[in-house]
Amino acid sequence: MISQVFILSSQGDHLIYKDFRGEAGSDVVNLFYEKVTALTGDQPPVVMRHKDVHFVHVRQGGLYWVATTTADTSPFTIIEFLNRLTALVKDYCGSLSERSVQMNFALIYELLDEVVDYGYIQTTSSDILKNFIQTEAVSSKPFSLFDLSNVGLFGAETQQSKVAPSSAATRPIQSSRDQGGKSEIFVDVIERMLVVIGSNGVLMKADIEGEIKVKCYMPTCSEMRIGLNEEFSIGKSQLRGYGAAVRVDECSFHQAVRLDEFDSLRILRLCPSQGEQTVMQYQLSDDLPSAPPFRLFPTIERDNGGRLLMYMKLRCDLPPKSAGINVSATIPVPKGSVSLSQELSSPDQSAELQPQSRAVVWKIPRFPGGTQLSALFKLEVPGFSSASMLEVGPVSLSFELPKITATGLQIRFLRLSPFQPGPAQRWVRYVTHSDSYTIRI
Repeated sequence: MISQVFILSSQGDHLIYKDFRGEAGSDVVNLFYEKVTALTGDQPPVVMRHKDVHFVHVRQGGLYWVATTTADTSPFTIIEFLNRLTALVKDYCGSLSERSVQMNFALIYELLDEVVDYGYIQTTSSDILKNFIQTEAVSSKPFSLFDLSNVGLFGAETQQSKVAPSSAATRPIQSSRDQGGKSEIFVDVIERMLVVIGSNGVLMKADIEGEIKVKCYMPTCSEMRIGLNEEFSIGKSQLRGYGAAVRVDECSFHQAVRLDEFDSLRILRLCPSQGEQTVMQYQLSDDLPSAPPFRLFPTIERDNGGRLLMYMKLRCDLPPKSAGINVSATIPVPKGSVSLSQELSSPDQSAELQPQSRAVVWKIPRFPGGTQLSALFKLEVPGFSSASMLEVGPVSLSFELPKITATGLQIRFLRLSPFQPGPAQRWVRYVTHSDSYTIRI
């Protein structure tokens, strides 16, 4: 049972506040922000308590989505509700951001009125709610199918081009009474890598987590059939086909997915509802089908002037026609480092010293496959000693690899049955992110 729901910006601004039961005053909003900002570390606890009030929150789109309760309610139920609420707001408003929430506050209040009744959760289904929601969404930016300036995964702005524009997949879903929108379906294969590479260059850990997401803008949705690789196998003993095996260790599916053709033909069948849903999730542990996308060759030494010299060579082992984008290397440096001078191998790179986090951040907007970049960093460290050398590293990389899946999973086909009258555009996109990519020095 939920007492209140409110949404705060990262600065503590009150964006949405809804009190369902009148059990706690509005001062709990400021109390929550004081408690969450007073905690040390980047990840505050999801559940907090003050007297008889329990705060449960998630962080999405740079916002705090908070629910309070005074009853003995399962926190996992409230966490799941908040995650579904963020998905609903994203479906109806187009994106999750402070600006989007401010522009669509009336729509969000109407959603809360339908979703929760006197603290009891009623429904979080987009298909059911579209029959009751009357407020039209206000897009934070105009939608243009021909706008290819920023593209990416459901609105993630990247520098990759020649694919479906991000704004196409971040507009609000079309309600049943609005038939003027384009009939489109977006299927995204998203993978996250967790990699640890030792100081000798040996791969020590490699895990991959992936999911297939579908976002539907079809006014009347028929059955959709998604064909995966014929060689797709689950577990080491279930190898299929004659080509290179595409293997995962574990796999789970959305409850709406029918699997009667999956074992024999590797086809997923479902009738997607309007909005975004995760059709399939999978995991591969302690294995990387291909070489790690990035290798680092560091040289750390002390010059005659007592400065710390860090020479970094970063190599991209992707195919020549591929590229990593938004590559960022975070290099921990000794405590007390005061100034940084740098020599970078190309003008589009940048680097800065962040004293608070004691790290040098090296940013590369675009890194083509089969190439190598280098950087020389010279740091002034007062009281520099041999012990200070031990404070350098390990290096953490963050990046995005468009049009690439680390496991090799591909969509063979995407079919609608029965055939839809009129043009129905179908987009399939692939992207691999770095969840944690650590290179020891």
